Amino acid sequence: MKKSYTPETRVKNPEPNRNSPNWVIWAAWADRITFEEIKKKTGKSESDVIKIMRKNLKPSSFRLWRERVKRKSLKHRKKFRLERKDLKRKIKKSDFI
Repeated sequence: MKKSYTPETRVKNPEPNRNSPNWVIWAAWADRITFEEIKKKTGKSESDVIKIMRKNLKPSSFRLWRERVKRKSLKHRKKFRLERKDLKRKIKKSDFI
């Protein structure tokens, strides 16, 4: 069999099967996947995701994750959009300086 010339991208944490509970944990840790997307794909609300994370993670890992979710505005679509608008405004203002 001939080896392909296209490079293979290796990911540290590849995406698990969407039907497994590990997918929810993987998606919750991913920065670019919002709670709204998790709800649309799995039917689990933000509070359900928090319960799953609390049950499956060590207490210290859960605390780190909660801190990260609070700091990152990307996990909530509304906050993400507002942050992007603010960023665009800052960039436009800095172009004129």
